[in-house]
Amino acid sequence: MKRQGCSILFVNEQSQVLLFLRDDLPHIPYPNTWDVPGGHVEAGETAAQCIVREMKEEMGLDLEGFELFSTKEFSDRTEHTFWKLANLNIDAIPLQEGQRLRWFSEGEAKATTLAYGFNEIVEEFYAKAPFLRR
Repeated sequence: MKRQGCSILFVNEQSQVLLFLRDDLPHIPYPNTWDVPGGHVEAGETAAQCIVREMKEEMGLDLEGFELFSTKEFSDRTEHTFWKLANLNIDAIPLQEGQRLRWFSEGEAKATTLAYGFNEIVEEFYAKAPFLRR
């Protein structure tokens, strides 16, 4: 059975998505690569419970009011991607994993190789643009 992953696309008023730069450690997958925040779903946990836990652990955020964007099958996992409108002050977030946070425009995200095949999900997110229907 494939592992389950969860991720979240935070989008701000400028239609930018929040990405984090993974740690530059040789023993982790995709070191020093931009990525979408998230993690692995643990046994007995739903994807929604996972993203709440991961955002608390990784960024100190009490996450609520998010929506499921997609569930996508990859060769190595099933990825549940949520999204939320959020004008987060990234300088005030106590990042516990990764080197730093940065807001990316659609073009910047498209021109950047993202970890774990997330370019596909981010491109689909901008194509469907659920944040513009609010």
